[in-house]
Amino acid sequence: MNPETEALKARTKKFALDVLAFVRTLPATDECHDIGNQLRRSGTSVGANYRATCRARSRAEFISKINCALEEADESAFWLELLTEGAITSGRTAWDLLGEADELSRIFVASSITATEAERRGDPDPHDRRRRRS
Repeated sequence: MNPETEALKARTKKFALDVLAFVRTLPATDECHDIGNQLRRSGTSVGANYRATCRARSRAEFISKINCALEEADESAFWLELLTEGAITSGRTAWDLLGEADELSRIFVASSITATEAERRGDPDPHDRRRRRS
């Protein structure tokens, strides 16, 4: 597989592990429990959805799945914004995770735009396994 793809798979997995570790440090309040559960789900879904993107069988499927990864990264950023801007938690970890969620979102947006433009132009689909056999 492509080294950039493997690096992004590792990066999204690290994000998931970092989110899990961070959620375990949240105060034991109802609001932190609720937000922590949402953040745990979205933060771990970023990597899971990116891995699914890597297995896409068509450009259309790639676009759909990369946009799912984007939605999860953006949702993670939202929960982290609530925690930081609402002064529910303090410290660098939440801000660092927020920065990573934003960077991952930008990467996924760029990939989605590139793939969508290629689809509109009618470029050959690199994900189409039937094409590669011939």
